[in-house]
Amino acid sequence: MLHIQSDTLCYIIGKAREFQAKEEVVLPDTPASPSEDWALQVLADHSEDYSVRETTRAIGEMSERQRAELVALMWVGRGDYSIDEWETAVDDAIGDYSLNAAGYLLAHPMVADDLEEGLIAHGYSCQD
Repeated sequence: MLHIQSDTLCYIIGKAREFQAKEEVVLPDTPASPSEDWALQVLADHSEDYSVRETTRAIGEMSERQRAELVALMWVGRGDYSIDEWETAVDDAIGDYSLNAAGYLLAHPMVADDLEEGLIAHGYSCQD
């Protein structure tokens, strides 16, 4: 059973997906045109990135148990644990992982997909 509200979880997945869309961008030394430079700048990751700030804020408002569940959800989604090992995954996430959940999760390039797969393993979806 998840202790994270589904709307909060889907919000985090959406913001993580926005952040991931920016991560792979590499700015060329010389843009082909001013409009191309602007478009690339919009997608580039910046330290003041809105998606990162909002994701970090949403995760920071969670209890330690909820942050541990969020980390465990990613682990289940990427296949590190099965759904039958849910409580073990949550227990393993409590501590350093849950204290640094936002940074830990955003450091994983497939976090949005993995969280969504973990959610599906629980029988939920952000499409509902």
